[in-house]
Amino acid sequence: MIRKYIWIVLLFGLLQSCTHKSNVIRIGVAGPMTGDQSVFGRDERRGVKLAVSEWNRKGGVLGKKIELIVEDDQHDPRQAVAVANRLVTDGVAGVIGHFNSNCSIPASAVYHRAGIPMISHGSTNPQLTEQGFDNVFRVCGRDDQQARVAADFVCKTLGLSRIAIVQDKTTYGQGLADEFRRWLSNNCKVVYYGTIIQGDKDFHAVLTNVKAQRPDLIYFGGVYPEGGLLVKQARQLGIKALFMGGDGIMGPEFITIAGSASDNVYATFGADINKVTSAKQFIESYRKLYGEPGPYSVYAYVAATILLSAIKDSGSSDPSVVIAYLHSHRFDTALGTIEFDKKGDVVHSPYVIWQVRNGRFVQL
Repeated sequence: MIRKYIWIVLLFGLLQSCTHKSNVIRIGVAGPMTGDQSVFGRDERRGVKLAVSEWNRKGGVLGKKIELIVEDDQHDPRQAVAVANRLVTDGVAGVIGHFNSNCSIPASAVYHRAGIPMISHGSTNPQLTEQGFDNVFRVCGRDDQQARVAADFVCKTLGLSRIAIVQDKTTYGQGLADEFRRWLSNNCKVVYYGTIIQGDKDFHAVLTNVKAQRPDLIYFGGVYPEGGLLVKQARQLGIKALFMGGDGIMGPEFITIAGSASDNVYATFGADINKVTSAKQFIESYRKLYGEPGPYSVYAYVAATILLSAIKDSGSSDPSVVIAYLHSHRFDTALGTIEFDKKGDVVHSPYVIWQVRNGRFVQL
């Protein structure tokens, strides 16, 4: 009798679990939720949560509640693959993320095998969408695009000629630095090319070599924890060269680390959302919940909005249907109209030049 009762309880629990799963659509969120780049994960999580809460207040999608599964890849490629496998097992309809290119690229292979759409909000290395995976998309631009904007600005607008390049040996940092070097015009000469290791704190040895070459500008391929220290230590060594980085140094955290050494630092990033009419509602809603948006908050929000819109408008959460819809439609978002090309890249490059002035990044 007891054994029969146990089986009844187990069967009831299984039925309840199946019913619960059939009444929700699960969306995965993957990024660096802990560690020295956790600010990127925090902004991603908040942006996606805002989008999902808005959809759930209106009844969810296809009559089902949206459920988020947030995973921490710690900006580690191996952890990213483990995260991707867990999200596939959890039966997500799609994934927002990952943030770092060195995580998105190996994770994308897992999602591709499972046929699950992923939309990255911050991975800019060209290789991500050059793999021929039809399930991979991104709402940000590519490093070959932002590097060309940066190189044109340095060589043509600023008219500089002696360039030092330092990169952090990651997929993102090295890829961006190499693309920048590729796009430099003939009047710009690379007088130094060197590397640092992500996670290190002391860059005086590299910077001493940089100083000996008397560059007009130091270009950094990497992220804000190292970028902030790099420019701060360069100033301490008396290096007066201008400093420039990519979207990885964008945000107040870079300025906090660099202090006054951040003044006049240049970076490439998308347009100021405070000047984008379609972003007004997002900004107001985000500020009420979390305060000022981070650089990538809106990109995560837009990625989630696009994924959920594709599920709703295609009338299906079947990944193959959603992927086909993403490739064939335009989406009105907080960043304006977004359309993907056959590779999964946005059709129009978003990059402009920013500079630190009076303790904050401003669009030039």
